[in-house]
Formats: sequence, C-alpha cells, structure tokens
Amino acid sequence: MSWGSSAWAAELRWGFARSDGMPYVNEHEQQLHGGIIYELGQLVSRELGFEAKFVETPNKRIDESMQSGRIHVICNNNRQWMANPDLYQWSAPLYSEKDVLLVHQGHAPINSLLDLHGKTLGTQLGYVYSPELMDAFANKKIKRNNLRELNAGANLLGKKRLEAVIGMHRTLRHQKDMHPDIPLRINSWVIDEYDMHCTYSPKLPVSAELMDKTLQQLGEQGTIKRLLND
Repeated sequence: MSWGSSAWAAELRWGFARSDGMPYVNEHEQQLHGGIIYELGQLVSRELGFEAKFVETPNKRIDESMQSGRIHVICNNNRQWMANPDLYQWSAPLYSEKDVLLVHQGHAPINSLLDLHGKTLGTQLGYVYSPELMDAFANKKIKRNNLRELNAGANLLGKKRLEAVIGMHRTLRHQKDMHPDIPLRINSWVIDEYDMHCTYSPKLPVSAELMDKTLQQLGEQGTIKRLLND
C-alpha cells in the first residue's frame, strides 16, 4: 500500500507528550528517540510513503497545534481529554489503558477517593482525570501536586513526601521497574479505564480513511499488541 519513493520528501508530523513517559515516549532534549509512539509513527508513515517527524506537544497546545497543522496526528489520546473533540476525526480504539496509583509499599492500600481525602497526589500537568477526581481537586478535598516528569514522583514517593502518584498503568509499571531501589508497588484499585485513539488534524495530508485502514491493518497483524508488549 506504500505510495513509493517519490513521496518520501513529505512529512507526516506526529505530536507526542513528554509526560506520557515510557513505554510510550522515550524523549531526550525535546527529541523522540523511541517508545511505542515512535515505533507506531515510523511504521504508519513508512507504509503511507511519508517521513515521520515527531513534535513535542504539551497538552495545553494540542488544539492549537492540530488546527495550525504543526502536527497532523497525535495518539495516546481520548475524547474526554480534548476541549473540542468534535473538531477532529478519531481512529478506532487502538488499545485500552487505565489510571492507577503508584504508592510506597509502607503505605496502606488505597481503595477509593475517600482514602485520598486530605492527601497530596502526584499528577501530570495539564492532564484531565476522571470527573470524580477532578471534582475532588476543585473542591480541595485532594491536593494536586503537578509533576514535570514521573521520575520525580517516584523519588518523592521514596521519601514519603507524596501519598501516591496517579498515571497510566503501563507507564507506572515502567517507573516501578526503573526504581528497584525504592519500595514501590502498583495499587490494585483502578480509578478509570478508557480506550486510546489517534486524533487527526484537519490538515492531515492523507485521508482519515487511509489512516484508519493502515492502523487497522497493524492491529490485525498483531503489530500494535507486540509494541505494547502486554
């Protein structure tokens, strides 16, 4: 299905959020070097005859970047996180994720939002969580401590300066594995579960239908499951 070598000069620009962390994003000095998003972007771009370019896109700049064409597509996304999701076309679900807590092994299990009342929770800057949790932040029942990167959250947990860090299960599992010297565990309570999609800019240089078809083929071939390493 590749368009051939004549189209290779054209770019397909993929947005990525540094805060997603590994295994999704392996970033250094604003350049993407690996991770699921990198591999997926390379595979899709190559199949469509484009050169993949990866552009760091903070959450608060996704709409602006999509509308301007600064980026053409961003994955690891969900409609509830976008202010105006109907402005865009969306892929079918690629995989599912869930928000869970990374906690210190010396802390008691957390089984509900009530267990977090009066506590400080490590969060990602600009990230939208479940409506119930967002209400608890707004009403100051739970204090939100925005972290620039999850690595800092793991270190704060090790010093017991945070009660928990919230994040995507695969990302927190990676953080736990990266800090074997810190007694951390994934809390069993699932705060929210959701599907992950790719979102297409109105300035996407190919049709949304062709992007959908390419992603669907990667799913049917088992490629996406292999990238996730589940």
